[in-house]
Amino acid sequence: MSKRIVLIAVTASVVAGIAYAQYPIMNMIADKVIQKYQSSTCEQLWESRGKQNPEEQRVMSFLKQDQMMREAFFNKIAGPVMNKMFECGMIP
Repeated sequence: MSKRIVLIAVTASVVAGIAYAQYPIMNMIADKVIQKYQSSTCEQLWESRGKQNPEEQRVMSFLKQDQMMREAFFNKIAGPVMNKMFECGMIP
C-alpha cells in the first residue's frame, strides 16, 4: 500500500512539474490568485465574491478553451483557495 502512495505522489509531482513548465503565464496568474486569497480578509473576499474584472474574464476564457491548462490551474490553486474559503465560511 505504501509503495502505491509513493508512486501516486511521484506521479503527481512529475505532472505538476510538466504543467509548471508548459504554462508559465498560467502559473503567474495562479500565483496571483493564491496571493489574493492569502492576503485578503474574509470580509474582502465576501465583498468581491461574484465580481470579475476584465483581466479575470480574459483568464476565464483561456481556461474554458484549454482543458489541460484549466486542470493545471485548478490543481495549483485548489488547496490554498479552498482552505481560505473554508476559514471564511464560504464553503461548508
